[in-house]
Amino acid sequence: MAALMKGRVLQLCSVLREGRHIQSRGRIFQQPIPSLALVNARLMSKESTYEHILVDKKGDGGCVGLVTLNRPKALNALCDPLMIELNDALKTLDADPSVAAVVITGSEKAFAAGADIKQMENIEYVDCVKSNFLAHWDGVTRIRKPIIAAVNGYALGGGCEVAMMCDIILAGEKAKFGQPEIIIGTIPGAGGSQRLAKAIGKSRAMQMCLTGDMITAQQANDWGLVSSVHPPDQLVSEAIKIGEKIATHSKVIVGMCKEAVNKSYELSLSEGLNYEKKLFHSTFATSDRAEGMKAFVQKRKPEFTDS
Repeated sequence: MAALMKGRVLQLCSVLREGRHIQSRGRIFQQPIPSLALVNARLMSKESTYEHILVDKKGDGGCVGLVTLNRPKALNALCDPLMIELNDALKTLDADPSVAAVVITGSEKAFAAGADIKQMENIEYVDCVKSNFLAHWDGVTRIRKPIIAAVNGYALGGGCEVAMMCDIILAGEKAKFGQPEIIIGTIPGAGGSQRLAKAIGKSRAMQMCLTGDMITAQQANDWGLVSSVHPPDQLVSEAIKIGEKIATHSKVIVGMCKEAVNKSYELSLSEGLNYEKKLFHSTFATSDRAEGMKAFVQKRKPEFTDS
């Protein structure tokens, strides 16, 4: 873990001290964030640690990053400080050449039981517009390496949205998914209405969003929201196994494949097919494509160099 953190600008603690959000008269204001030079200087004298998440490396040779949401008293409710930490940790793991995939999980009680309502309660419309509220929460989607959500317990509201930002979702047998924002007089704000409809279809997404009802892990599996369901105590290890399997392939090609699949949600079929073809052609410019095909013909295990 020390090796993962060392040399990386993890400015959360310093930023939150000097760039913290202050609530005044029901509105959220943000003080100036210290310069990167100042942050670097502070980190030279004291290594930063995370407050709301745990970060580790698992799997063969530490090839799988493991990020655990860690606000147990709040059932891992999502707040700005946690999301800043999560985005920072994911960027760090994305830049780590030894890491091939990342697993995001929570506790057995809750992956994340929604956004922190106490943070949002007194925010007014103009504050949302000025701060582009929740805009940075989708940082998960900008990570190049595959991300696997291992969901135990509640994944509600923002928790369900973060899970859907990941590339693969595995569920524990007692997991519950939902977009209950309608119950508190609002709607999903971090992609829930959009990603849910693409994952399970309009009718089911409408049912979940308009009633606020939760669905079980088995329903989520039947509806195509998750890939598979596992005993809660085996969930994270199963997710890490998938990460280890991904790690046996070329990181370059894995990234291209992830990009191609994600584009299928944004493009028409004809545009998507054209995009895929161009990416396919570009694999022939890589050493790993040549090595992979040569190894197959020679009936041996490929030795990818991620180039």
